[in-house]
Amino acid sequence: MEKKPFVTLEQVQEIVKQYPTPFHIYDEKGIRENARKLKKAFSWNKGFQEYFAVKATPNPYLMKILKEEGIGADCSSYTELLLAERIGLKGKEIMFSSNVTPEEDFRLAAQMGAVINFDDITHIDFYEKIAPFPETMCCRYNPGGDFKIHNQIMDSPQDAKYGMTRSHMKEAFLKLKEKGVKHFGIHSFLASNTVTNDYYPTLAKLLFETAVELQKETGVHIAFINLSGGVGVPYLPEQESNDIMVIGEGVRKAFEEVLVPAGMGDIAIFTELGRFMLAPYGHLIAKAIHEKHTYKEYIGLDACAVDLMRPAMYRAYHHITVLGKEDMPCDYVYDVTGGLCENNDKFAIDRKLPKIEIGDYLALHDTGAHGFSMGYNYNGKLRSAELLLKENGEVKMIRRAETPEDYFATLDFSGLEEK
Repeated sequence: MEKKPFVTLEQVQEIVKQYPTPFHIYDEKGIRENARKLKKAFSWNKGFQEYFAVKATPNPYLMKILKEEGIGADCSSYTELLLAERIGLKGKEIMFSSNVTPEEDFRLAAQMGAVINFDDITHIDFYEKIAPFPETMCCRYNPGGDFKIHNQIMDSPQDAKYGMTRSHMKEAFLKLKEKGVKHFGIHSFLASNTVTNDYYPTLAKLLFETAVELQKETGVHIAFINLSGGVGVPYLPEQESNDIMVIGEGVRKAFEEVLVPAGMGDIAIFTELGRFMLAPYGHLIAKAIHEKHTYKEYIGLDACAVDLMRPAMYRAYHHITVLGKEDMPCDYVYDVTGGLCENNDKFAIDRKLPKIEIGDYLALHDTGAHGFSMGYNYNGKLRSAELLLKENGEVKMIRRAETPEDYFATLDFSGLEEK
């Protein structure tokens, strides 16, 4: 199954007259439609709330679009909290899930009234010196072992630095209850980028059963269960997409099976999706500027790992469309590279593509999450612009490209002057 870009060659040729490549571009129409589908899938739960994982794509314009669709923000740092505040989110519209948390981050989250999710039991005493305990707080659970679906290991929570053990969860709830906390949440993230409709329902049942046990053991009121993220996207063209309607129904069945008979049917379901919300609705658009014929065939782009780190970091697959050549046979084999002084700066290795000419524009798919956000300045490379393809077809710049002046802005050259 071929992945189709949401922009055409003709559109890109017009865009580059004003905004040169490389750039990330996002599809507003797709983002809004996906957000509405997610909310529909969980509409059976009265208190359902999605908190967009800001780390995935920390751009206020995109966050504002999601806010307009009723979606809050999952923040993990001081700066992400400021971003959420800048777009008008406040109080319980913000979930603060962090780890190894600095004092100033907890202080700001408390001042903003965000729902704070403790990663470790030691954070309770740490927090007490910073701010008063609100009525609602959350704790992150790590069940340990391997997380399996149908006997297939999806990930190994035992190796993750996140979350509390089962005994620590009980101790933390009792401790927070003594501090005056009245409403509790349980949060857990056990696997990343799952492409199966069974992940959320399996996780939900585990957390629902844990909630029933903790309620009996501690007598606290559990107000919400946060399934966090982990619902992935099909980066490979042959992968089948997750069906969020099926996923929502699976969670509902577990809810009815476990929580309702226990008299806990008032629990709200929260999610913290990032990749699922935005990844398919972003492309990195780059131009072929060099070719090289040595032991392999190389195509060099004006983008590099600064613009999209995942292939270099994880050997992650991102599909590539040569714009205007969608119907041509893929009978050439290339390594598609950037210009960093690192041999892993490759967007694709031994990839079958149509014949690429210098000047061709390439669309790298599924860069709407963990694309621009993971950028850096190695080799003095500058990060690209971010653009928004609006529902009416207009293109708006939502972040300008960096300049050398930006790169030097944190340096003070005055001490280098000759005397």
